[in-house]
Amino acid sequence: MPFADQRIRPIAICVFRNRGRILAIEGYDPTKDETFYRPVGGALRFGERSVDALHREVAEELEVELCEPVLLGVLENLFTFDGAPGHEIVFVYDGKLPDPTLYGQPTVTGVESDGQPFTAVWREPEWFTPGRPPLYPDGLAELLGQQP
Repeated sequence: MPFADQRIRPIAICVFRNRGRILAIEGYDPTKDETFYRPVGGALRFGERSVDALHREVAEELEVELCEPVLLGVLENLFTFDGAPGHEIVFVYDGKLPDPTLYGQPTVTGVESDGQPFTAVWREPEWFTPGRPPLYPDGLAELLGQQP
């Protein structure tokens, strides 16, 4: 079945790691009645390199500068959110936070581009197992060297 909106959205996300855990934003899909998690990041703008978009997104969402980004890989993500199909090319980076106190906090708060606040939590990648909220995009756990 072809998608109604046939645009592919390029995005960049950052996997901040600390003591075997990653920082992931908690999201919710009302149509699926599903809580899920995904790393910090967002859409590239036309003419913007993925690493530059990531610097911008981290600054906008967490109000901090991204340090030492390293490209881990690229994923293709076909999904449905709130009943609408989507297609993303996801540039996955590893990076560091400039403020070491953020690594000791159980949660980190931020603001999405639409002004909606969010909470990000530190989770072990192994925490995302069947029966628990998933980690998106699909393939991220495998890219990080974890089992699906």
